[in-house]
Amino acid sequence: LVVRGVGFLIPEHAVEPELPGIVQGERLSHALERALELSFCPKTGHRPEVNQVRTQFLDSLPRVKTTLETDAEALYQSDPAASSVHEVRLAYPGFYAIAVHRLAHLLALAKVPLLPRLMSEKAHQETGIDIHPDAIIGAGFMIDHGTGLVIGQTTEIGNYVRVYQGVTLGAMSVGKNLANVKRHPTIEDDVVIYAGATILGGETVVGKGSIIGGNVWLTKSVPPASLVTHDPQITVRTPSPRKSRTS
Repeated sequence: LVVRGVGFLIPEHAVEPELPGIVQGERLSHALERALELSFCPKTGHRPEVNQVRTQFLDSLPRVKTTLETDAEALYQSDPAASSVHEVRLAYPGFYAIAVHRLAHLLALAKVPLLPRLMSEKAHQETGIDIHPDAIIGAGFMIDHGTGLVIGQTTEIGNYVRVYQGVTLGAMSVGKNLANVKRHPTIEDDVVIYAGATILGGETVVGKGSIIGGNVWLTKSVPPASLVTHDPQITVRTPSPRKSRTS
């Protein structure tokens, strides 16, 4: 389902690029139907739920495709190392991870059991990027590098947010009694979060246009246009000159 879904939305990842789009759509629909039957009721295949979710999922694909085009363009514009949007779509793990997330999120919204999480874990295994399928992520999302990125279940991310490798958008506490509570932060539009930053807590809001520096540990809200940095202690030891062998 992941392979056919991403391939249907992103031509560079098409499983059978020689086939007409309508045929690829039919094969995606069949893969989705089978996966939903196994998810809802492995033994009986509860058809009414399967048909309803399948229709909603397929009807949402044009909107998801448009959002992914915005993601790819935003990443291309923000990364001087990217030579083209085609390169982003074909080779960037962050773009692949967000594509899988947007598909998994559709199924999570429909309360499909297990399947969305399996999809997100496939992307996690392939890219090192861990995005919970329930997380809400706006358009123009840019993941640069991305290895070690973690985005928790109740995270909310606005439009045109850029994050780097090793970022954690997590919870202050992981008690089971908090399962239905917002535990992860809210990131507003146009925020940049640099490598290794950790932002925790369901009440933590990073205001629009803020910059969160590398290795920052943040557990409280910051207003729009904030610059948050970590000031480490760095010690440089100057080596002593070596004595001459002849001295």
